[in-house]
Amino acid sequence: MSGKLFVVATPIGNLEDITFRAIRTLKECDFILCEDTRRAKILLKHYGIEKPLISYFEGNEEKRIPEVIDLLKEGKNIALISDAGTPLISDPGYRLVKRCREEGIDVLPVPGPSAVIAALSVSGLETDRFMFLGFPPQKKGKRRKLLEEIKDFEGSIVFYVSPYDIREFLEEVLEVLGDRRVCICREMTKFFEEYLYGKLSEVKDKVKEKGEFVVVVGKQHY
Repeated sequence: MSGKLFVVATPIGNLEDITFRAIRTLKECDFILCEDTRRAKILLKHYGIEKPLISYFEGNEEKRIPEVIDLLKEGKNIALISDAGTPLISDPGYRLVKRCREEGIDVLPVPGPSAVIAALSVSGLETDRFMFLGFPPQKKGKRRKLLEEIKDFEGSIVFYVSPYDIREFLEEVLEVLGDRRVCICREMTKFFEEYLYGKLSEVKDKVKEKGEFVVVVGKQHY
Protein backbone atom coordinates (compact mmCIF):
# COMPACT_ATOMS: atom_id res chain seq x y z
CA MET A 1 0.00 0.00 0.00
CA SER A 2 1.41 3.40 -1.01
CA GLY A 3 2.36 6.02 1.52
CA LYS A 4 0.97 9.53 1.50
CA LEU A 5 2.44 12.89 0.53
CA PHE A 6 1.56 15.61 3.03
CA VAL A 7 1.83 19.22 1.85
CA VAL A 8 2.64 20.97 5.13
CA ALA A 9 2.43 24.72 5.68
CA THR A 10 5.15 26.15 7.92
CA PRO A 11 5.72 29.62 9.45
CA ILE A 12 6.45 32.60 7.20
CA GLY A 13 8.53 34.18 9.95
CA ASN A 14 7.49 33.69 13.56
CA LEU A 15 8.18 30.05 14.47
CA GLU A 16 5.11 29.96 16.70
CA ASP A 17 2.84 30.23 13.65
CA ILE A 18 2.43 26.50 13.05
CA THR A 19 -0.46 24.15 13.70
CA PHE A 20 -0.47 21.23 16.13
CA ARG A 21 -1.31 18.98 13.19
CA ALA A 22 1.68 20.21 11.19
CA ILE A 23 4.03 19.42 14.08
CA ARG A 24 2.49 15.97 14.52
CA THR A 25 2.72 15.24 10.81
CA LEU A 26 6.40 16.22 10.68
CA LYS A 27 7.10 14.01 13.70
CA GLU A 28 5.25 11.00 12.29
CA CYS A 29 6.35 11.04 8.64
CA ASP A 30 9.29 8.98 7.38
CA PHE A 31 10.99 11.71 5.33
CA ILE A 32 10.75 15.48 4.95
CA LEU A 33 11.23 17.14 1.57
CA CYS A 34 12.54 20.70 1.89
CA GLU A 35 13.99 23.45 -0.30
CA ASP A 36 16.91 24.28 1.99
CA THR A 37 17.94 21.72 4.60
CA ARG A 38 19.67 24.40 6.68
CA ARG A 39 16.53 26.48 7.00
CA ALA A 40 14.38 23.42 7.62
CA LYS A 41 16.64 22.36 10.50
CA ILE A 42 15.99 25.64 12.32
CA LEU A 43 12.26 24.91 12.45
CA LEU A 44 12.66 21.21 13.18
CA LYS A 45 15.18 21.79 15.97
CA HIS A 46 12.84 24.34 17.56
CA TYR A 47 10.16 21.63 17.86
CA GLY A 48 12.50 18.73 18.66
CA ILE A 49 11.87 16.94 15.37
CA GLU A 50 14.53 14.66 13.92
CA LYS A 51 13.74 13.12 10.54
CA PRO A 52 15.73 12.34 7.40
CA LEU A 53 15.71 15.38 5.12
CA ILE A 54 15.66 15.26 1.32
CA SER A 55 16.50 18.46 -0.57
CA TYR A 56 13.85 19.32 -3.14
CA PHE A 57 14.12 22.52 -5.13
CA GLU A 58 13.51 23.75 -8.66
CA GLY A 59 16.94 22.74 -9.90
CA ASN A 60 16.72 19.07 -8.87
CA GLU A 61 13.01 18.30 -9.34
CA GLU A 62 13.50 16.01 -12.33
CA LYS A 63 16.01 13.89 -10.41
CA ARG A 64 14.08 13.85 -7.14
CA ILE A 65 10.57 13.05 -8.35
CA PRO A 66 11.25 9.41 -9.37
CA GLU A 67 13.10 8.84 -6.07
CA VAL A 68 10.22 10.27 -4.04
CA ILE A 69 7.62 8.31 -6.00
CA ASP A 70 9.56 5.09 -5.31
CA LEU A 71 9.62 5.84 -1.57
CA LEU A 72 5.90 6.56 -1.54
CA LYS A 73 5.17 3.32 -3.41
CA GLU A 74 7.22 1.50 -0.76
CA GLY A 75 4.72 2.77 1.81
CA LYS A 76 6.73 5.67 3.19
CA ASN A 77 4.88 8.80 4.30
CA ILE A 78 6.56 12.02 3.19
CA ALA A 79 6.02 15.65 4.21
CA LEU A 80 6.73 18.43 1.73
CA ILE A 81 7.63 21.82 3.20
CA SER A 82 8.90 25.04 1.63
CA ASP A 83 11.28 27.61 3.10
CA ALA A 84 8.26 29.47 4.45
CA GLY A 85 4.48 29.30 4.25
CA THR A 86 2.34 27.00 2.14
CA PRO A 87 4.31 24.87 -0.37
CA LEU A 88 3.72 25.31 -4.12
CA ILE A 89 2.64 28.96 -3.77
CA SER A 90 5.44 30.54 -5.83
CA ASP A 91 7.56 27.56 -4.71
CA PRO A 92 8.44 24.19 -6.26
CA GLY A 93 6.21 21.17 -5.78
CA TYR A 94 3.59 21.30 -8.51
CA ARG A 95 5.29 18.67 -10.68
CA LEU A 96 5.62 16.26 -7.77
CA VAL A 97 1.97 16.64 -6.74
CA LYS A 98 0.89 16.20 -10.38
CA ARG A 99 2.94 13.00 -10.66
CA CYS A 100 1.47 11.66 -7.41
CA ARG A 101 -2.04 12.31 -8.70
CA GLU A 102 -1.22 10.50 -11.95
CA GLU A 103 0.17 7.54 -9.99
CA GLY A 104 -2.88 7.36 -7.70
CA ILE A 105 -0.88 8.35 -4.62
CA ASP A 106 -2.77 10.29 -1.93
CA VAL A 107 -1.75 13.94 -1.50
CA LEU A 108 -3.12 15.60 1.63
CA PRO A 109 -2.94 19.27 2.68
CA VAL A 110 -1.91 20.29 6.18
CA PRO A 111 -3.06 23.93 6.01
CA GLY A 112 -1.46 26.86 7.76
CA PRO A 113 0.38 30.11 7.09
CA SER A 114 0.31 31.72 3.66
CA ALA A 115 1.86 35.12 2.96
CA VAL A 116 -0.83 35.86 0.36
CA ILE A 117 -3.73 35.35 2.76
CA ALA A 118 -1.92 37.01 5.67
CA ALA A 119 -1.32 40.15 3.61
CA LEU A 120 -4.89 40.30 2.34
CA SER A 121 -6.29 39.86 5.84
CA VAL A 122 -4.58 43.01 7.13
CA SER A 123 -4.56 45.07 3.93
CA GLY A 124 -7.78 47.01 4.44
CA LEU A 125 -8.49 46.37 0.75
CA GLU A 126 -11.18 44.28 -0.96
CA THR A 127 -10.89 40.58 -0.14
CA ASP A 128 -14.05 39.20 -1.76
CA ARG A 129 -12.24 38.92 -5.10
CA PHE A 130 -8.50 38.90 -5.63
CA MET A 131 -5.78 37.82 -8.05
CA PHE A 132 -2.40 36.44 -6.95
CA LEU A 133 0.43 36.83 -9.44
CA GLY A 134 3.49 35.82 -7.44
CA PHE A 135 6.77 37.47 -8.39
CA PRO A 136 6.42 39.82 -11.38
CA PRO A 137 8.68 39.22 -14.40
CA GLN A 138 12.30 40.37 -14.04
CA LYS A 139 12.38 42.21 -17.36
CA LYS A 140 10.80 45.66 -17.37
CA GLY A 141 9.01 45.14 -20.69
CA LYS A 142 7.35 41.93 -19.54
CA ARG A 143 6.40 43.50 -16.20
CA ARG A 144 4.74 46.41 -17.93
CA LYS A 145 2.89 44.09 -20.32
CA LEU A 146 1.57 42.09 -17.35
CA LEU A 147 0.35 45.24 -15.60
CA GLU A 148 -1.37 46.40 -18.79
CA GLU A 149 -3.16 43.05 -19.05
CA ILE A 150 -4.58 43.20 -15.52
CA LYS A 151 -5.45 46.88 -15.13
CA ASP A 152 -9.17 46.26 -15.64
CA PHE A 153 -9.41 43.45 -13.07
CA GLU A 154 -12.18 44.25 -10.59
CA GLY A 155 -10.53 43.12 -7.38
CA SER A 156 -7.36 43.30 -5.32
CA ILE A 157 -4.09 42.13 -6.85
CA VAL A 158 -1.32 40.53 -4.79
CA PHE A 159 2.36 40.36 -5.70
CA TYR A 160 5.53 39.04 -4.08
CA VAL A 161 8.36 41.52 -4.65
CA SER A 162 12.07 41.33 -3.83
CA PRO A 163 13.77 44.26 -2.04
CA TYR A 164 15.94 44.81 -5.13
CA ASP A 165 12.91 45.44 -7.36
CA ILE A 166 10.45 47.09 -4.97
CA ARG A 167 10.97 50.77 -5.83
CA GLU A 168 11.02 50.30 -9.59
CA PHE A 169 8.01 48.00 -9.39
CA LEU A 170 5.94 50.48 -7.39
CA GLU A 171 6.75 53.23 -9.89
CA GLU A 172 5.56 51.00 -12.74
CA VAL A 173 2.34 50.13 -10.86
CA LEU A 174 1.68 53.85 -10.40
CA GLU A 175 2.31 54.56 -14.08
CA VAL A 176 0.19 51.71 -15.46
CA LEU A 177 -2.52 51.04 -12.86
CA GLY A 178 -2.83 54.57 -11.50
CA ASP A 179 -2.76 55.98 -7.99
CA ARG A 180 -4.62 53.18 -6.24
CA ARG A 181 -4.76 52.35 -2.57
CA VAL A 182 -2.15 49.77 -1.61
CA CYS A 183 -0.91 47.88 1.40
CA ILE A 184 2.81 47.19 1.29
CA CYS A 185 3.68 44.42 3.75
CA ARG A 186 7.33 44.01 4.70
CA GLU A 187 8.80 41.15 6.79
CA MET A 188 5.41 39.88 7.95
CA THR A 189 5.38 38.21 11.39
CA LYS A 190 9.07 38.95 11.86
CA PHE A 191 10.73 41.32 14.34
CA PHE A 192 10.87 44.30 11.95
CA GLU A 193 7.49 43.78 10.27
CA GLU A 194 6.03 46.92 8.73
CA TYR A 195 2.83 47.84 6.90
CA LEU A 196 2.32 50.90 4.71
CA TYR A 197 -1.26 51.72 3.73
CA GLY A 198 -2.61 54.52 1.58
CA LYS A 199 -2.47 55.92 -1.91
CA LEU A 200 0.53 54.57 -3.78
CA SER A 201 1.86 58.06 -4.51
CA GLU A 202 1.85 58.83 -0.78
CA VAL A 203 3.55 55.68 0.53
CA LYS A 204 5.94 54.50 -2.20
CA ASP A 205 8.83 56.71 -1.06
CA LYS A 206 8.55 55.46 2.53
CA VAL A 207 9.49 51.91 1.56
CA LYS A 208 12.69 50.49 3.05
CA GLU A 209 14.55 48.31 0.53
CA LYS A 210 15.12 45.49 3.02
CA GLY A 211 13.35 42.21 3.64
CA GLU A 212 10.58 40.37 1.85
CA PHE A 213 7.55 42.18 0.44
CA VAL A 214 3.96 41.32 -0.29
CA VAL A 215 2.21 44.14 -2.16
CA VAL A 216 -1.58 44.29 -2.25
CA VAL A 217 -3.00 46.68 -4.86
CA GLY A 218 -6.62 47.70 -4.47
CA LYS A 219 -9.06 47.74 -7.36
CA GLN A 220 -9.58 50.88 -9.40
CA HIS A 221 -12.53 52.98 -8.19
CA TYR A 222 -14.17 54.92 -10.97
